[in-house]
Amino acid sequence: MTGWECAIDGCGVTFESAEELIAHQKGEHAGHECRVCGVEVPDGYPAIRHAFGEHTRAQYVRVYDADAEAIRVREAVLRRVQSALDGSISAVNSE
Repeated sequence: MTGWECAIDGCGVTFESAEELIAHQKGEHAGHECRVCGVEVPDGYPAIRHAFGEHTRAQYVRVYDADAEAIRVREAVLRRVQSALDGSISAVNSE
């Protein structure tokens, strides 16, 4: 069973790893222009990481007209992907 599904515009393609998902998002989907600062970033996880790493939650809420649930969903995505990426790095380092 695959554990990673691309949710960009209902794409639905699934992957075995978070790394494969991110590569897909960067290579197969159009970029996203950050509404806060105007920088172009890959859509999906990279866009969420940019928004929450470079800007405050208040900026995100205001510019994207987001609510608390939208923030919680995106923070959960960040935690899940980062945990998977950290686990991959740990596995490589322990070999």
